[in-house]
Amino acid sequence: MKIRSIAQALAAAGLAALTLTAPVKAADKAPQEIIRGNCLSCHTEKDGHFSRISDQRKTPEGWLMTLARMQIMHGLKLEADDRRALVKYLADTQGLAPSETEGARYALERRLNTMESFESEKFTQMCARCHSGARVMLQRRPASEWEHLVHFHLGQWPTTEYQALARDRDWFELALAEMVPALAKDFPLESDAWTHWKTAAPAKIAGGWTLSGKLPGKGGFTGAMQLKPADAKDEYLLTLEGRYDDGTPLKGAGQVLIYTGYEWRGSLTVDGVAMRQVFALAGDTLSGRMFESENDEVGADVVAARQDSATSHVLGVHPAFIKAGTEANLTIVGTGLKGKPTLPKGVSLVKVVEESSDRMVLRVRADADARGVHPFKVGTAEGGTLALYDKVAAVKVVPDYNIARVGGNGGSTPPVQGRFEAEAWAAGPDGLANTEDDYRIGIMPAVWSVEPFNEVAAEDGDVKFSGVMDAKSGIFSPAGAGPNPERRMTTNNAGNLTVVAELSDGDAKVKGQGQMIVTIQRWNNPPIP
Repeated sequence: MKIRSIAQALAAAGLAALTLTAPVKAADKAPQEIIRGNCLSCHTEKDGHFSRISDQRKTPEGWLMTLARMQIMHGLKLEADDRRALVKYLADTQGLAPSETEGARYALERRLNTMESFESEKFTQMCARCHSGARVMLQRRPASEWEHLVHFHLGQWPTTEYQALARDRDWFELALAEMVPALAKDFPLESDAWTHWKTAAPAKIAGGWTLSGKLPGKGGFTGAMQLKPADAKDEYLLTLEGRYDDGTPLKGAGQVLIYTGYEWRGSLTVDGVAMRQVFALAGDTLSGRMFESENDEVGADVVAARQDSATSHVLGVHPAFIKAGTEANLTIVGTGLKGKPTLPKGVSLVKVVEESSDRMVLRVRADADARGVHPFKVGTAEGGTLALYDKVAAVKVVPDYNIARVGGNGGSTPPVQGRFEAEAWAAGPDGLANTEDDYRIGIMPAVWSVEPFNEVAAEDGDVKFSGVMDAKSGIFSPAGAGPNPERRMTTNNAGNLTVVAELSDGDAKVKGQGQMIVTIQRWNNPPIP
């Protein structure tokens, strides 16, 4: 039997372009009729309750994965328009409340360098050893359905019991006797959060939104989004205009689809690059991540607020720090900005350079003894902070552990970059670096390089073969995939590297270090890892 990658299987099933943002066309029949017409050869219905289907709640990505699995593994024939209609219907009627996704949204936002950590060691070993723990946390089932899931695992993947952290125990018995009750308790089908959310008033989407964001390798940016209703319910046309802190403009347009009343999924082109938005609405604000469709490691953290909100917001201060004894321009972005800015002690206003309801540029000066991290206000609007420091005492490489992947070189899978930022820290009252009272200054420019992580990496020439670090941006571009005849044993271009950031603070040079593993392609890359 020829083994195919997930990408090949998706293509064979006609699912290579799975998306959550394509328009949901008006169907000829209701979603329940689509289920009846396509699913009842395996599932059953009684009084409008569909076996297995009605006993689960999931995110849009979770339902998309379920339907794709039915098509790939069980031969379900489902038109793309019907699949989109079902995902929308199931996410709206059997989704998760906003509070139920907290602590696991990193998986939806494609933050694939997140280091998971769970209080339950048993959950870590029994569930989070083959896929992310977030995939479990982002679904809800009764005990009977969690039990079905255990049986499904062994039926679909019979070698589960023989893998690491399973063959040393009675995995099946532990899963049924201990994990099923724990999962049913922690992630139940019925919850007060979901009951209350189903009666919540819908958020207002159309109109103007002011946003603030930060893209590693490029820097901070501000802008505005305009949304207009499209043809179908919960669909909107989006335009985006803004600029980076260095003055570079950005512009984009696309569409947005809202699931479950708050799950914002956008598909747009920004400056010629296809991007996705995975945001969570919270009243008149939103937050999340905007990332490249083909390279999800390239993405920006974003916060935004409605421009017509009754509540004023400060979304960000750019830059979010100023050195003691110096002057700087601070750009405050928000909504409903009016009144005087409340500057931290030790900071004086030189002049107002620019002023509007969503953007304020202030020329300020920090006293020679100004220190600490302070909240920022404009009139009654709160949000953002301003760090005041005299010198950089330490630098942290963010993330401190990263995974990059070789790719391309004639293969179907592109490389995955390593992207880093230099986070500057100031010493606290004790005046010593790297102690508990240090405080964060913010992201600063640095000179980047890589070194062998250990003796083995040095002997194998990992720095030479694994890729190239851009000294200015902190972006590491991995080498091509496949065997390399120049390497020992003709191995591939994997490597174990120390990432070094050197930051200049006046005449002083301050260094920080992190680790990066350069490894092989990620063949299995589902919507929820």
